Amino acid sequence: MGMGTSPVGMGMCQSGPVGMRTFPPGLVYVPRDVGAPSCPRPSSVRCWGWPLVPDPPHQCRTAPPPPPLPAPAPLGGSGGGARAPIGAASGRWRGRALTPVNDSPPVAPRCQRPRWANTGPGAPGRAGCPRPLLAPSGPGPWEGASSGAGGGFWGIFVNRSLALEKIKCFGFDMDYTLAMYKSPDYEELAFALLLEHLVSIGYPHEILAYKYDPTFPTRGLVFDALYGNLLKVDSHGNLLVCAHGFRFLKGAEILHYYPNKFIQRDDMKRFHILNTLFNLTAPSPAEAHLYACLVDFFTNCSRYVNCDTGYKHGNLFMSFRSMFQDVREAMDSVHLSGCLKEKTLENLEKYVVKDPRVPLLLSRMKEVGKVFLATNSDYNYTDAIMSYLFDFSDGHKQAETPQRPWRSYFDLIVVDTRKPLFFAEGTVLRQVNTDTGKLRIGTYTGPLQHCAVYSGGSSDVVCDLLGVKGKDILYMGDHIFGDILKSKKRQGWRTFLVVPELARELQVWTEKSELFEELRSLDLFLAELYQHLDSGSSERPDISSIKRRIQKVTHEMDMCYGKMGSLFRCGSRQTLFANQLMRYADLYAASFINFLYYPFSYLFRAPPVLMAHESTVEHGRLDAGEAGTTLAPWLAQHGHPGQQVGGRGPRSRRAEESQHQQPDASGVLCPLSPPTPSQVAGVCRDSSGEEEDDGEA
Repeated sequence: MGMGTSPVGMGMCQSGPVGMRTFPPGLVYVPRDVGAPSCPRPSSVRCWGWPLVPDPPHQCRTAPPPPPLPAPAPLGGSGGGARAPIGAASGRWRGRALTPVNDSPPVAPRCQRPRWANTGPGAPGRAGCPRPLLAPSGPGPWEGASSGAGGGFWGIFVNRSLALEKIKCFGFDMDYTLAMYKSPDYEELAFALLLEHLVSIGYPHEILAYKYDPTFPTRGLVFDALYGNLLKVDSHGNLLVCAHGFRFLKGAEILHYYPNKFIQRDDMKRFHILNTLFNLTAPSPAEAHLYACLVDFFTNCSRYVNCDTGYKHGNLFMSFRSMFQDVREAMDSVHLSGCLKEKTLENLEKYVVKDPRVPLLLSRMKEVGKVFLATNSDYNYTDAIMSYLFDFSDGHKQAETPQRPWRSYFDLIVVDTRKPLFFAEGTVLRQVNTDTGKLRIGTYTGPLQHCAVYSGGSSDVVCDLLGVKGKDILYMGDHIFGDILKSKKRQGWRTFLVVPELARELQVWTEKSELFEELRSLDLFLAELYQHLDSGSSERPDISSIKRRIQKVTHEMDMCYGKMGSLFRCGSRQTLFANQLMRYADLYAASFINFLYYPFSYLFRAPPVLMAHESTVEHGRLDAGEAGTTLAPWLAQHGHPGQQVGGRGPRSRRAEESQHQQPDASGVLCPLSPPTPSQVAGVCRDSSGEEEDDGEA
């Protein structure tokens, strides 16, 4: 993304910036607005992220300039900080199309006009209505609930194409999906309870002085149970960041523990991935921070002797592996004893985000398909949380649906699922007595009952009871392993990953675009140094200063996200979490509530992913000389009209490329030739001419 540009998918039409693709006459951007003034405008405009439609013969509607980014809000918070309205006068509300409407608009009006889409890589959805990333802000229906549902960013991002109209059933996890916990309050609670349990089993009382620091941990870290290090790795196991306690290791220190700066990820007894928010027992950021606190304490305590694999105190030796086991047992105890749940239920307003859009969205989903809930929590806790989320009996001004019991929003409710076992052989399916919360004796074998609650079971049982299968189901959860990976690999369900951190990631991505641009420029400059060298060159360019600058920019970028850097990347390298997300999650967003802004006929179209040779070599203009002599006869016989088979000099070749290509928003060279209608629509056609609606086999 270029310096000062808007991220792909922001969806504004403007005259700049340089490098954005200029679409030919005949294609203009038409926003879906309400009451916006119409005015004439040239049809050759720069557009990105929003749909394109044929140029009307008369007038077109104009879009306002890009809105300012919202002020930072605490992830999962209560939305206390007010954000500036999007170009509206004081006291006015603006809808999805960013145009003025009356003071009492309908909640999230549905899009009625499908449009062509021409979004770039990473854009939020395709083939539908305009989708800016920023949610409506300022005075309006969403006031006070935005940060709990994505912090103001409400695009849905696509890894694999998905036709929403083909989904017959919507499935939900509860914790950190339907029920969003306020951060850092909830993590602070879990962290304090874990410390208290460790002290109760013999750990020094001094550790109680540690407080949870939300700027330090992130999801996707790996704990090395041999050396006690917290690691950030890529999908291949290469080290990106290494911390011992709160001290970040560099150079020779890393090589001391990891000679190749590489770990064997399949060594599950040594390397443990902290990969979820709820972690089945307690939030993993709290767990990761606890490991750092314990290592920091014992490393700096004079009573203990530091060893490579643990600490020695007299005749006692405590290994990092035993420390890991103690923390995991503490997490199980806090979960099984119910103390974390009890503290949460004592003050729901402090720990749980209440969003009036949740019942509205679920009621709309139930109009077009079936809806089920599958959670690892027990019935009593589930009932308390869900009753709180759906209770607007106090006449909440933002509630748009009639008050009714929470169970009526679901066709099937399953508690105590024990995921990921739920997606394999599962457990015995039993019915829950909703009056007492106790389980009925025996395995349930009857048909699906309205508003009934079940315990245990498996994903196969869910499919049988609801009469759906495989790709009919879109399942939403926050656990990359327990919710997403297993449901995708074992059942073939379509998947939606909730990533609350995405709000902060997008904020940094847009506000610090100059750092990303500088890093890309350094990479290009590094390549230029070797442009005129080959295997016969003796010259060795001095790149030490460039490498140092790359390291400095990468570190500065990471610090914008937090002490452990971004959840998704370290400089230009993607993390293990990012790789898992792209591999197993069909869709992802900061909150499932973002579906409220998409029609149920929407086609989420994944952008084409180019390999390295496809993104750097011009399509259809490969020189015979460069391709090798064996390719020349084939080019001579099958070449396109006007294609030169003979070689061209590097200079003339670059000059020709510059005339036919410009970099798009992601920096990839793209031809400027007019797109065909099917290309503009982002829809593939098979040999019969029918549209390929979801791109899946």
